[in-house]
Amino acid sequence: MTPEIHGIIGYTITPFSPDGEGLDLPALGQSIDRLIDSGVHAIAPLGSTGEGAYLSDSEWQQVAQYSLAQIDRRVPSIVSVSDLTTAGAIRRARFAQAHGADALMVLPSAYWKLSPAEIRQHYRAIGAAVDLPIMLYNNPATSGTDLPVELILQIVREVDNVTMVKESTGDIQRMHQLQVLGEGQVPFYNGCNPLALEAFVAGAKGWCTAAPNLIAELNLGLYQAVRDGELEQARALFYRQLPLLDFILKGGLPATIKAGLGLTGLPVGEPRRPVFGLDEAGTERLRGLLEQLR
Repeated sequence: MTPEIHGIIGYTITPFSPDGEGLDLPALGQSIDRLIDSGVHAIAPLGSTGEGAYLSDSEWQQVAQYSLAQIDRRVPSIVSVSDLTTAGAIRRARFAQAHGADALMVLPSAYWKLSPAEIRQHYRAIGAAVDLPIMLYNNPATSGTDLPVELILQIVREVDNVTMVKESTGDIQRMHQLQVLGEGQVPFYNGCNPLALEAFVAGAKGWCTAAPNLIAELNLGLYQAVRDGELEQARALFYRQLPLLDFILKGGLPATIKAGLGLTGLPVGEPRRPVFGLDEAGTERLRGLLEQLR
């Protein structure tokens, strides 16, 4: 039985060797243990923060297998299996299922703009290939494809194991629409850091974020305060962490999170090219933001 997925869902990074060519799996293991020890409710490897799009097939499989073994079902796992082709996404989905993933995340990424029919078929094919729950991921900033709420709900109705939606457009009205048009039956998750408070108030079941790598206590405190109905406390917690959340988003997730982990004593290398790491000024700004939150 798949465990319930809720609360703070922490994204992992993919550590590289200093030259950026090889994987640093021991550092990955340390980062996963940090997240679990911090109290996150679930872990999501190989998303945007994990640079899944920049890994070879062999590297992707190494990171997926290592991550799932390290998580070891201590918390639920949601593996991002997105790929440019449906066949590639199916291969990744089957690999993740075979190695113990609890759920999958699928972003409809493609070079060509996809029609609604092509998007629906993409999810139907992946859903038919595996038995795991699928979190449909809508993030037009990275995929180039924006899924209207009506299309999302159509996919949820057509594909039995598409049971969750991650909404990352930055438009809070999308979440309200999912709640209303889905008649409260479609669990949705926030993927936009600056909307965390509004998303929880709108009914989001969880927050998918890389921030727990750096400020898990604040993220968890916000979620718990909303659950307890302590909205003034939640508001205070949210606005305390908002400057860092904004910085993480605007500075680029792999660059800012990797720099932040380095500042907290866990060197994990830079992002893979063509993405640059955080420059000296950015690193000092990040250091200051972290020190303010201690």
